[in-house]
Amino acid sequence: EKGYETGEHAPGLKLGGCGAYKAAHHIIKTHAKVWHSYNNTWRSEQQGMVGISLTSGWGEPVDPHSQTDRDAAERYIQFHLGWFANPIYRGDYPEIMKNYVGRKSAQQGLGTSRLPTFSVQEKTYIKGTSDFLGIGHFTTRYVLQKSFPFLQVSSYHTDHDLAELVDPKWPAPGPKWLYSVPWGFRRLLNFIKTQYGNPLIYVTENGVSEKVQCTQLCDEWRIEYLKGYINEILKALNDGVNVKGYTAWSLLDKFEWNKGFSERFGFYHIDFKNKNKPRYPKASADYYKKIISANGFPNQREVMS
Repeated sequence: EKGYETGEHAPGLKLGGCGAYKAAHHIIKTHAKVWHSYNNTWRSEQQGMVGISLTSGWGEPVDPHSQTDRDAAERYIQFHLGWFANPIYRGDYPEIMKNYVGRKSAQQGLGTSRLPTFSVQEKTYIKGTSDFLGIGHFTTRYVLQKSFPFLQVSSYHTDHDLAELVDPKWPAPGPKWLYSVPWGFRRLLNFIKTQYGNPLIYVTENGVSEKVQCTQLCDEWRIEYLKGYINEILKALNDGVNVKGYTAWSLLDKFEWNKGFSERFGFYHIDFKNKNKPRYPKASADYYKKIISANGFPNQREVMS
């Protein structure tokens, strides 16, 4: 979306309403081709695994008793995670995506949907092409129904007819988009379990950056974030979700997309102004080190059920 729809990221194309869907379509087909290539050529010899890593927030209905809010939250997750996961695990784009993009395309007078279609052969070829699902997850949004008039320029962002809200009480230690909402992670993991047949999951990204540079390296809020999110993964494991591994984002402060070096996610502070780029451990590095050596929470009293 940011590369082919809004142009914020490379390659900087602004192909409103079509670009993101086309790019994703090619990614999914290419992913399947790579999986089959490995499966046919190397698997028997190497016994390796090929998966895909998808990043998604969790969408929670503003009013859980409202059907329209529940439907909007469902659209949020299907337009984010389902967009890629549904073809790979179930053989096609989510029905809700096909319906919404198809209807809006027709309203615009287009002969075909802006969401491309897979042929029967492609659906068969793509389905099942993941030995594990990598999940990147950072935050959650409250979601409610919001209709966008079809006269305005079409975009991926308006296709799903929803608005995203945050709770002002949620901690926001990092950039303006990243609120700490640990319970959303457990719900996302359980959604994956029920929606895609409880696949093997590796958490490939989870962490938080800092708004202000902490000169004393005292990132207690990062420790709280990690504690909360890892604890929710533990609860998901107890729910029967097949989570096999966890990777925090990230070991070092580094170059983050179009934010450059301004967003620091690292356990280690890097002095980018120094030509030798020295590294200094933040408080979270020590905390995470203890979690790794204990393969869990070192102190059982930290674990909340």
